[in-house]
Amino acid sequence: MATDTAAPVPAAPPAPAPAEAPEAPQAFPVTVRVRRFLPDEGPEPFWQDFTVDVFPTDRILDALHKIKWEQDGTLTFRRSCAHGICGSDAIRINGRNRLACKTLIKDLDARKPIIVEAIKGLPLEKDLVVDMEPFFASYREVMPFLITSGNAPTKERLQSAEDRAIFDDTTKCILCACCTTSCPVFWTDGQYFGPAAIVNAHRFIFDSRDEGAEARLEVLNTKEGVWRCRTTFNCTDACPRGIEVTKAIQEVKRALIHR
Repeated sequence: MATDTAAPVPAAPPAPAPAEAPEAPQAFPVTVRVRRFLPDEGPEPFWQDFTVDVFPTDRILDALHKIKWEQDGTLTFRRSCAHGICGSDAIRINGRNRLACKTLIKDLDARKPIIVEAIKGLPLEKDLVVDMEPFFASYREVMPFLITSGNAPTKERLQSAEDRAIFDDTTKCILCACCTTSCPVFWTDGQYFGPAAIVNAHRFIFDSRDEGAEARLEVLNTKEGVWRCRTTFNCTDACPRGIEVTKAIQEVKRALIHR
């Protein structure tokens, strides 16, 4: 008589060894060399070194906070959102215009002193703070707002995706002044409108809903307008938003030639 034989139950596989926890990042000291200017103490800027403990993922803004909060409360700099949107913490870091809140320690050579100074071409007020009024005066002069005629509309002004794409890049500007204060022409001639003003003029000149393009082109068709650009691409390299600044300036030049 046949009998049923139960199949053997396979042994359970051994439990995997617990994964080792990744080693926590360690803080290490870096030297931040700040070009300071204290108008109440003397007429000339001077360099001052600070040593702070930072993590690789810390930002330059974090290092500046540690200096101000823990070592020298007189250190002066601008910052607001700390997330690369407000544009208020533009400074020169190792000779390049950057936002302090977007520049990580690990992206710099921390074995050497990190050089921090104010952006160039604008009047220095204190430490890393400059007078932004000349920059915003040029910005206001290009009329950076929608100009239309007739009665106020009763619904939104429609625009195709294709028309929007023409000027989409220049809508990203956060007015940090990184591009303008990286321009050699602006350094030597404070009357030059500068890349940021031209970028914001571009944003409306090529907007299909706007009717003020001719007026803006007239403003920029002067000896201090777009023709002062020498196409060095410093502005494009400096822009923290990745705007093709030099390309926008050339498009405004072409608009002037072909109008």
